[in-house]
Amino acid sequence: MRRVIKLMRRIAKELLRDPRTLALVFVAPVLVMWLMSVVFSVNSTTHVDVATVGVQSSLRTQLNDVKHVSAHKYTTNRSAKAALKSGKVDAIVKEHDSRFDVTYANTDSTKTSMTKLAFQSSMTSTTLKELSAKVTKLAMANATLQAKMQAQVAAQGATSTTPTTTAGKTKQTTKAVKVHNHYVYGDSNTSYFDKIMPIMMAFFVFLFVFLVSGMALLKERSTGTLDRVLATPVRRSEIVLGYLGTYGILALLQTVVIVISTVWLLNVEVVGNLANVILVNVLVAFVAVTAGIFLSTLAASEFQMMQFLPIVLVPQIFLSGLIPLDALPKWLDYFSYIFPIRYAADAQNAIIFNGDGLSKIWVDLVVLLAFAVVLAALNVVGLKRYRKV
Repeated sequence: MRRVIKLMRRIAKELLRDPRTLALVFVAPVLVMWLMSVVFSVNSTTHVDVATVGVQSSLRTQLNDVKHVSAHKYTTNRSAKAALKSGKVDAIVKEHDSRFDVTYANTDSTKTSMTKLAFQSSMTSTTLKELSAKVTKLAMANATLQAKMQAQVAAQGATSTTPTTTAGKTKQTTKAVKVHNHYVYGDSNTSYFDKIMPIMMAFFVFLFVFLVSGMALLKERSTGTLDRVLATPVRRSEIVLGYLGTYGILALLQTVVIVISTVWLLNVEVVGNLANVILVNVLVAFVAVTAGIFLSTLAASEFQMMQFLPIVLVPQIFLSGLIPLDALPKWLDYFSYIFPIRYAADAQNAIIFNGDGLSKIWVDLVVLLAFAVVLAALNVVGLKRYRKV
């Protein structure tokens, strides 16, 4: 038992001498839990904007009266489609001759479902109001007719002849209302999974490449291989480029496998060019390689490397768009721009949902490339602490 106690004391002293481990054990969980509380405690109510073209004012008023729904009047279908493509509205309601064409962006199944419910409830309310107006009008006409009949009976006095009244029949033809649904992305079966798939694709590419590259360099440090390489005249920049080249090729192959299997096996519809999706994820993989190697130079053991995961990955998954960014506090939205997956998610959403090309996402691509270059430069500086000659 004394040996066990002595061993425990020795391990405790080693832990107390390592402030990084203590910080990762006690501070990191608190920060992650605080971030989760901020993200999940915000008002996440979905708000829908609907463009209306040729819709009667009563129906548009009913749509506006639905909670968390705003109806906007557009004069032409072309301007409404431009607003839908730019993300200003989530759906278009066009009315023509008792026919309604409803077009959904459908990039968020929650907003699509909410728009359908709002439109149906508005149609029902409008129909009920029209029926109520017709019933009131008929009641007034009937009262007028009854008053005329009573006046005729009073004028005839006490005669034996019973007055005969011929009521004219008013024939009203009401066309049946037809509603046709159209979807810019996907179909009526598109689910929430389709919305988050572009984000999850980039996240898993980053996760696995980050782990492989970081653990591999850490293993070479622990076995002494890196020390022997650093003892040679090889430059630190050449060592970093060597690691980046090898693990970069591995990351490239892994990324292609992940993207193609995700699109084909999970039947994810890609409106844009699949090659652009692969390009975005390749850049994400190179950022993950450089980030993994950089953090492995800071970690003293595999234990510390694993504890970096919550700090590096958890904020990115929450601030990449998995939870609607417009529901987050503004400062948290700005904070999300320091993470690479935010840019990857924006680029992939534009390609997969809107069919945008490289000319629309070049800013995101440049930022991802800048992340990789800066982290590679930090790796060169980080290796200096391990060079003994």
